[in-house]
Amino acid sequence: MSKSKPTLVILAAGIGSRYGGLKQLDTFTPEGDTIMDFSIYDALQAGFGKFVFIISKNIEEECKEIFNKKLEGKAEVGYVFQELDKVPPQYQNPERKKPWGTGHALLMAKDEVTENFAIINADDFYGKEAFEIMAKALTEMDKESYNFNMMAYLLKNTVSDHGFVSRGECQVDENNFLTDVTERTHIEKINGELKRKDDNGEFIPIDENTIVSMNFWGFTPKCFEFGGALFEEFLKENEHDLKAEFFITSVVNEILKSDNASVEVLQSNAKWFGVTYKEDKEIVKKEIEKLRAQKVYPTNLW
Repeated sequence: MSKSKPTLVILAAGIGSRYGGLKQLDTFTPEGDTIMDFSIYDALQAGFGKFVFIISKNIEEECKEIFNKKLEGKAEVGYVFQELDKVPPQYQNPERKKPWGTGHALLMAKDEVTENFAIINADDFYGKEAFEIMAKALTEMDKESYNFNMMAYLLKNTVSDHGFVSRGECQVDENNFLTDVTERTHIEKINGELKRKDDNGEFIPIDENTIVSMNFWGFTPKCFEFGGALFEEFLKENEHDLKAEFFITSVVNEILKSDNASVEVLQSNAKWFGVTYKEDKEIVKKEIEKLRAQKVYPTNLW
């Protein structure tokens, strides 16, 4: 059994077009903390021993300057680049502006990850308890196994009042194992009711208690056996679509089709919050203030 410290992989290469800037490096406290700072702090406390940042080249210096200093002597640090040229030459398109999505980012981390690991979004605040539950699960997981997991959240706790969000809608069996996950790219609160766009662009209701993925997955290094061929296929099918994205959920669905792999759904009472839109920032700042007042976090994380 693997008893070494798990790794945390942080997806920080996105451009944040709806937010209007680099939200992964935006600050939410008077001390200049990013949302990532809280995730890293929580993960360190929970027992993670290495941090791998998936970033784009243009924020390399800033990230290294900020995080190498904070993590020095506390954990190992690695950086992986998700760039438009990190695909076979025949699929590179100079007109494309954004990276190829979270699934592509996951595949980029392969050479930097040797232990069981969790992967998260840089701009989502997952909560202390979620990291504790995930760290325990990853520490107990056999590194050679195909038993993976994900942290589940209820849809109603993960939407923005300021516009639409995209979430992975999960089907879960009676034993708490994932059977299917569907990327819903447009879920919106309309007149107080949650609705999603279907394939025809029509709005249809979606249950507020739907279990969703917030890209908080737990994997062994065996997960890298999945997704490579699928991504190549995806590139072939979408080479002229400048906005097509390859999601982690696509890799997970490939895992679910495999006879020897499973994804357990972990539940946490931790409250999620995050920033999709500029207007979400004030809410996040207030939530962090509350947690500090409750002494969940010190004023100076570092």
